[in-house]
Amino acid sequence: MLPPASTTGSRLFHPAAAAASRRTMAAAASANPPPPQQSVPKAVRVVVKGRVQGVFFRDWTVETARALGLAGWVRNRRDGTVEALLSGDPARVDEMVSQRLPVGPPAAAVTAVLPSPADPLDPSEGFNRKPTA
Repeated sequence: MLPPASTTGSRLFHPAAAAASRRTMAAAASANPPPPQQSVPKAVRVVVKGRVQGVFFRDWTVETARALGLAGWVRNRRDGTVEALLSGDPARVDEMVSQRLPVGPPAAAVTAVLPSPADPLDPSEGFNRKPTA
């Protein structure tokens, strides 16, 4: 025996009502989007080996890092390597270390990029060229 229609009416699926409910929830979600996630800055110190001195490597690093919005510095070292401190958005730091530095400017011949962790810098410091160490 089936229950009277009046008791099952509230349990019936109403496609139009369900769609309206989904639209209301979607509108509420878009009216109050979640706040953007700000990533914690990342910093690495890198030593770049190969033919990296006398080939515009430091100036290229300054230009590239600034274009990526990174803070830090770059300098030649007396042992023939180039050292840099890169600080900023983790994805951009990773891009610089894994994609840009291994290639370098056209005249460079990079044989190794050796990263190590470092403390992040204040972004207002910008990216600069330092004297040879």
